[in-house]
Amino acid sequence: MPEADLALLIAAAKIAGKIALSHWKASPQVWEKPEGQGPVSAADLEVNEALAGFLQAARPAYGWLSEETPDSVARLSTQAQFILDPIDGTRSFLQGDSAFSHALAVVQNGQVTAGVVYLPAMDKLYAATAQGAATLNGVDIRASAPKAEPRVLTSKSTLAPDHWPGGVPVLHRHFRAGMAWRLCLVAEGAFDAMLTLRPSWEWDIAAGALIAQRAGARVSDRHGQDLRFTAADPRSAGVIAASPDLHADLIARLTPQ
Repeated sequence: MPEADLALLIAAAKIAGKIALSHWKASPQVWEKPEGQGPVSAADLEVNEALAGFLQAARPAYGWLSEETPDSVARLSTQAQFILDPIDGTRSFLQGDSAFSHALAVVQNGQVTAGVVYLPAMDKLYAATAQGAATLNGVDIRASAPKAEPRVLTSKSTLAPDHWPGGVPVLHRHFRAGMAWRLCLVAEGAFDAMLTLRPSWEWDIAAGALIAQRAGARVSDRHGQDLRFTAADPRSAGVIAASPDLHADLIARLTPQ
């Protein structure tokens, strides 16, 4: 079933990409979400509607969790769920940047079993199942080996000394838009780690977390605990993805002595 779900997610991602590209650089209507949650555009909503129609018709028994759909407790009683972000990196999308993606996952019993992250403007499609290899455009990818001074995707504020009782790690800091893409960049070895200490929405991380794991990275929350999905409050306590040795070092530095 994961392979069939993966094929379904890939087909859905391609549908999403066509819709998104029709709005890209075309100044779609934009609204600000309440409570400082950021912008949402007509493109986000059209993609969400198309994905809901396509995926729920194919798997009517699956629950649904999307950034652009009001949440419902009904999903908590389903055995499998779709978790997705119709457009991850909406700000980049609205600025005409190519760094936006469609992040789609299937979760069963709290674990991601299939995931796709598709960047249509870059023609990059990352994919994985829980038992298969992580791929980029159909070619297997692997996370990087440990380095003395790793290249890490994170924000400047994350490296504030008060977050690191074991000492701020020595690293080269970089940043890219979109949590899903950051996880995939770790999966393909373009960067050695990504981390955020802020609460992270499941729709931003579910697909990318599986892809990074299947590429050989260790993925956890900021406390080193394995990620589990479809919680009543769909947020994790941050995310860290890195090679196992680097991941262990980062967790040790975050842990009070």
